[in-house]
Amino acid sequence: MSEVTNPIQACNDIFFKPNGVFKAVNEHNNWSWVPFLIVTVLSVLPGYLFINFVDFAWYQDMLINTQYGDMSPAEQNQIRSGMEQSAVQMFMLIGGILGPIVVNAVVALYLHLMTKSDEQNLNGFTDWYGFTWWASMPAVINALIAIALIALSSDHQILLTVISPLSLAYWADIQMSSDWFGFAQSMRLESLWTIYLIAVGITQWTSFSTKKSTLIACAPFAVIWAIWFVINLM
Repeated sequence: MSEVTNPIQACNDIFFKPNGVFKAVNEHNNWSWVPFLIVTVLSVLPGYLFINFVDFAWYQDMLINTQYGDMSPAEQNQIRSGMEQSAVQMFMLIGGILGPIVVNAVVALYLHLMTKSDEQNLNGFTDWYGFTWWASMPAVINALIAIALIALSSDHQILLTVISPLSLAYWADIQMSSDWFGFAQSMRLESLWTIYLIAVGITQWTSFSTKKSTLIACAPFAVIWAIWFVINLM
């Protein structure tokens, strides 16, 4: 296993040689600023491009019909008048930036608490927070595919699912009006990849077995998806 000597190399190797990356990151925690910046920027870019590319009047109508279809025409028009393109764009930018920051903080706290029982593990919350950005790197693949799909599209009436091309919602063509839309959007190939990277990282940073590390990595995702699935069935 070749040694990882710098954060740029680590950003490449995280997809192919994650064990070496997590071993190196455990010794160079200041490297985590690099994936933080990459993931944050690429998390907002597809949404920004989508809002600038989509037929916004068409998108407005679709959004109002799917989410506010039970309201009166007057109420719908009031919502439409307040749904300016710049406001939606700003909402997506803020959500794209704050979303990963908050989610990764929660995941880092979970990993910190779950690994405290390992006496050999000296990593604190901030170390695990840096760790989560490396585990989030598969989101870059999703973003690059989304950017390519938007750039190559000739139809400006494209669905929001285009910004999540690795999700079940995109592949199963689940509409926004469906009760299963949010759940299907959350079921993403990069999420499974992230779970794998978390498990690999835990085995590198602790003395836990591969089985225990995998269980810790899978548990929060499995619980959230299971609860969401049951709620949708009710």
